[in-house]
Amino acid sequence: MKNFHYHMPVDLFFGEGQISQLTSQLQRFGNRVLLVYGGGSIKRNGIYQKIMDIFAAEHISFWELSGVEPNPRLETVIRGVKLCRTHQIDLILAVGGGSSIDCAKVIAGSVHYNGNPWDIVLDSNRCQNVLPIGVILTLAATGSEMDPMAVITNTEQNLKYGVGHPDFIPRFSILDPTYTYSVPAAQTAAGTADMMSHVFESYFTLHDGAFLINRLAEGILQTCIHYGPIAIKEPENYEARANLMWASSLAINGLLKNGKDCPWSVHAMEHALSAYFDVTHGTGLAILTPAWMKYILDDSTAQMFAEYGWNVWHLERSWDAMKTANTAIEKTREFFISLGIPATLRELNIPESMLETMAKSAPKNGDTIHGVKPLHWKDVLNIYKLAY
Repeated sequence: MKNFHYHMPVDLFFGEGQISQLTSQLQRFGNRVLLVYGGGSIKRNGIYQKIMDIFAAEHISFWELSGVEPNPRLETVIRGVKLCRTHQIDLILAVGGGSSIDCAKVIAGSVHYNGNPWDIVLDSNRCQNVLPIGVILTLAATGSEMDPMAVITNTEQNLKYGVGHPDFIPRFSILDPTYTYSVPAAQTAAGTADMMSHVFESYFTLHDGAFLINRLAEGILQTCIHYGPIAIKEPENYEARANLMWASSLAINGLLKNGKDCPWSVHAMEHALSAYFDVTHGTGLAILTPAWMKYILDDSTAQMFAEYGWNVWHLERSWDAMKTANTAIEKTREFFISLGIPATLRELNIPESMLETMAKSAPKNGDTIHGVKPLHWKDVLNIYKLAY
């Protein structure tokens, strides 16, 4: 097990009715708020009006940045930065899922930077005096409510990159599972795949001796496998929605990487895909993950995937490692399909002629993605082909 330092300063309020905590949290940061959200769902489900009532009671001045895209774009970040500067914003409140939260994070980190916010995405060391961020979560998927990461798309350059900074961790997050009751089945499925992928990226490592962390990871994976289908079939099942919401936070809040060395592979490949074609992030991950597993499976990784098969899918322990690994990979693919997620890139109408272009753009720095096994862009191309 490797050395680590773990610090997670977010104040997290979990459960039905926790919107009441917004009052005390607003009092900590000032009375000028930028409200960041996506489409109109928070107005239709009543969350927006609850926020307005609290703002009125607390005499909060607020401005809105609405219409944040499912893959938040640089131009939207720039609009938010201008609003913050013009109105001397004290707090950015993101209401929604990972897209709104990620957008809010990069806005917060760019307000006191004189250059283009894309510079922050490329190098977060340029951040100065990051504005405080609060979150009201309405979608269980990305875990952005409890992590220091954000992902932004530059449509002009067809690039989608992740960026991290300690001060991107929200100061507070309000997680009410009932706010996810209205999430459509397709988004619930993609969210389940997204949180599972977050676990996979930390879980699949070699020779790290992180027995405890791996068991925690397997528990989260089993939670997703159990409750994902239930939430799709029974969208107002509180137990299912609550377990998925907490799983999404635990999957990426840094807990599962403690004591491990785990550069991420599949997310980089998916970011290249959705940078060009605006694919739903979780859908892309669900398609690429089994292909990546299959591609890196050999004698050196068979035991790693076999442990996954035995401990998560409860496969027959009398099987040898290679048979177990192959079966576990197929079970993973079948599970995502059972949620209603497409199985191939072809089903998303991705032109085969674009695979090489995407593969070359997947590594953020250089020509290699580092992970369980280093992946040159030609390896990425082969994985795209397996997923096609």
